Amino acid sequence: MTATQHKRAPVSEPARRARPRNRRRSPKPIQVQFRTIVSPHQLNSRWGRRIYWLVLVAVVVIFTLAFVFPLYWMVTGAMKTPEEIAEMPPTLVPADPSLGAFFEAWDLFDIGTLLANTAYYALGAWLFSMAVDVTAAYALSKLRPMFGNMILGAMLATLMIPPMVILIPLYVTIVDLGLLNNAWGLWFPAAANGFNIFLLKRFFDSIPRELIEAAQIDGAGPLRVLWSVVLPVSRPILGVVSIFTIVTAFKDFVLPLLVMTDSDKMTISVGLSQTAGAVTQNQVMGGLVIAGIPMIIVFFIFQRHIMAGLTAGSIKG
Repeated sequence: MTATQHKRAPVSEPARRARPRNRRRSPKPIQVQFRTIVSPHQLNSRWGRRIYWLVLVAVVVIFTLAFVFPLYWMVTGAMKTPEEIAEMPPTLVPADPSLGAFFEAWDLFDIGTLLANTAYYALGAWLFSMAVDVTAAYALSKLRPMFGNMILGAMLATLMIPPMVILIPLYVTIVDLGLLNNAWGLWFPAAANGFNIFLLKRFFDSIPRELIEAAQIDGAGPLRVLWSVVLPVSRPILGVVSIFTIVTAFKDFVLPLLVMTDSDKMTISVGLSQTAGAVTQNQVMGGLVIAGIPMIIVFFIFQRHIMAGLTAGSIKG
């Protein structure tokens, strides 16, 4: 067989001019190399993997002990006798553990009344905080008022001020308004929170503008859009802000100490501190354990929602 050669047809001059001289090439991806203390080759070796896991386990154990040990010490302290608590050096495990201090603390501190008061104040603070923070974040994100960025910057600037600095002006304002021993004295300060407004605004910014425009075309006003469009798709961040508000109101100490002076209106933290000097140490520990149980339960139930809400709205597109 003989190979036949085909001659190329001559290309006309206009077609030759129409051809681009330089073909576009797809850009090469930029590779960024980071220098680390241990190279990837060393980590893939046998000794590298052992050192990596050793360091990882050591860090996890140390940080776990740093956060869990105070809780362990509080629970075991409530199971000890007053004499065993005063021993030096202290014992890590109770010699004769007993749960009697928990029942005694419940009666001596009247923890049932204190928990009911705290739950009432936390619920009111949550309602007012959600009403103010959600509407403020919605206005800054979707309504775009004049000087909105300046208003948001002023709200965030309040986070840089230590709470103790504004404590005296806040207390004087509450006294002038006649809100001592009144739940409104705790609800009004908790209504506006710059951090919650910032979280809500960032999430509202990630909501597609098309949803808002579609509702407006159907005749929905700003409040209708907020209630029917924005709030239903903002459940993750609303859950996070709710948990933060309730936990903050539950563990607050200084402001309830100044505002709620009547013994029958005290919160759990104030009530325990006021009666701690008249009872034994193990009873104080028992009261602290009971006071911390509700928030620990809330954390374990909603820990997934907390992480999902904190990362929600961080990526657009």
